[in-house]
Amino acid sequence: MERALITLNVSESKRLIARAVVQLPTVQKAIRQGKIIIAGGTTNAYIYEEISGKEIRKELYTAGLTCGGRMCVSPAEKRIPPAVFINGEEVEKDWQEVLEDFSSGDVFFKGGNAFDLEGNVGVMIGNPVGGTIGKALPVLNARGSELIFPIGLEKLIPSVPEAASLMGIDVLKKGMGMKVGMNCITYGEIFTEVHALESLFVIEAIPAGAGGIGESEGSQTILLLGDEEELEKALEFAKSVKGEPSLPGNKRPCPCEDQCIL
Repeated sequence: MERALITLNVSESKRLIARAVVQLPTVQKAIRQGKIIIAGGTTNAYIYEEISGKEIRKELYTAGLTCGGRMCVSPAEKRIPPAVFINGEEVEKDWQEVLEDFSSGDVFFKGGNAFDLEGNVGVMIGNPVGGTIGKALPVLNARGSELIFPIGLEKLIPSVPEAASLMGIDVLKKGMGMKVGMNCITYGEIFTEVHALESLFVIEAIPAGAGGIGESEGSQTILLLGDEEELEKALEFAKSVKGEPSLPGNKRPCPCEDQCIL
C-alpha cells in the first residue's frame, strides 16, 4: 500500500468538496430528473458553479457568515439568492415554492457551521424564527428528501448537541459579533474532504493535521492510503484544486441596526 500526504487550504477544500459531491449518484440523478435547491453558503457557491458551469462572486452567496473576527451577516442588497435547478436547468423560482413539491429523490444543499464525529451538524441561526434550515428541515424530513451538508474538516468540533444546548439569541449577553443560536441537526449527509476523496477513488483518507499560517490558515493535511494507480489519481485530483483563490469578506458595515454583543 502506497502513502501520500496532501494539504489543502480552506478555499481549495471547498472546491474539492464541490467537485466531488456533484458526482454522487443521488445528485447526478437529481440533475438528470429531479429538483435541486442550493441554499446559501460559500461552499455551496462552489457547488453552484460546478452544476451550472457559471462563475459567480462566491462571497455573495451567503447570508450569515463569520468575517472580520466575529459573527455577522452579509448586506441584504449584496446577496445571491438560493439557486433552484429542475431537471438540470436553472429556473427563476423561489426556493420555498419549489420545496413544497420536493420528493424523496430531490436534493437540498445546506451549509453548516459545525459538525461532530457522531454525525450531528450545527447550523448557527441569527433569525429569531429559525432561518433557512427552520423552514426547510420539516419538509425534507417528512418527505425523505436528500439533505446534504458539504462541510470542511476545519468545522469539526467535539459536540454539536452540547454547543447547541447552551447557545441562543436571548441567552448571549456578551461576546463578539451578532447573537445567534444553533440548530443541532441529525438528519442528512455530511460530506467533507474525506468523503470527497473516498467517494471518487479507492483509497483511504485520514485527517492527519490542521492549521497553518499565511495562505494556509485553517488548512487540512490529509494522509492518503491506496495502491499506486488510485493514489496517483487522487493526487492529481487534489492538485487540480491547488491555487484556488481565497474569498473576500462580505459583511455588513459597522455599525448597523443590530447591535453586536461586546
